[in-house]
Amino acid sequence: MVRLADERDVRGLRGAWTDFQRHAYHEPGPRLAPFVARYWSVAWDLSGEPPYRQLIVPYPNVHLSFVNGVARIHGVARGHVLRTLEERGRVFGVAFRPGGFRPFLRRPVSMITDRSVSASEVFGVEMPEVPMASASDPAEMRGIVEEFLCANLPERDPTAEAVADIVARIADDRGITRTDALAADLGMGVRRLQRLFADYVGVGPKWVIRRYRLREVTDRMATGEAIDWAGLAADLGYADQAHFIRDFTAMVGESPTVYAERYPRRGAAVVSNADG
Repeated sequence: MVRLADERDVRGLRGAWTDFQRHAYHEPGPRLAPFVARYWSVAWDLSGEPPYRQLIVPYPNVHLSFVNGVARIHGVARGHVLRTLEERGRVFGVAFRPGGFRPFLRRPVSMITDRSVSASEVFGVEMPEVPMASASDPAEMRGIVEEFLCANLPERDPTAEAVADIVARIADDRGITRTDALAADLGMGVRRLQRLFADYVGVGPKWVIRRYRLREVTDRMATGEAIDWAGLAADLGYADQAHFIRDFTAMVGESPTVYAERYPRRGAAVVSNADG
């Protein structure tokens, strides 16, 4: 096993995971665009190597995944998830827009938050066979899944699309840091906004705001430049660095400076210690 002294797998550091993993993303067709954010696929080859624990950080998307002939629906995970990869394999998935899975589910999306269920329980029909061999063409997999979803397409839901627009606004506007301010700007009460998000997204607006502000941290890490952690915490609306560290660690599973080791470093040493 290739490990650091602190038991971290070095294959997850400095982008080394790209040596054995391939990720691909594709846009949905026009009929599915109101519901689906993207298709994705992950293929790996660890032949002769130890298993690898893949850290997955959450976003407010429900996913439909196909693994070895099994199709499952994954609700929004409120914290990080670890998946074990071994030997050779592939996963093909559908990331629904925030709110976009509500018309398929026909009940509050919060009912599947932090859970996964058989896809047949949701769609009520037999799921398609999606080829999972490592040599399979992602375009072929995408075509099979898109045909199935189009055949089981619900009516468009204006509320779902409005919620997706709100989430997109949160993602794009780093000035949005508080639920009450967002609700006031939308012309609705905080309780109404919370109920709307529980019903359509599966998590509350506070969680979504926090997630997208913390995404800006990982975007900054990806540049490889030095980071003034205290200054960044203030920029993101945190009262102090300790609250920022606590939120980041709860969401991602590692402290900011530990997680930063997953990215190539091109700048100088980190300005301040983000581990408290």
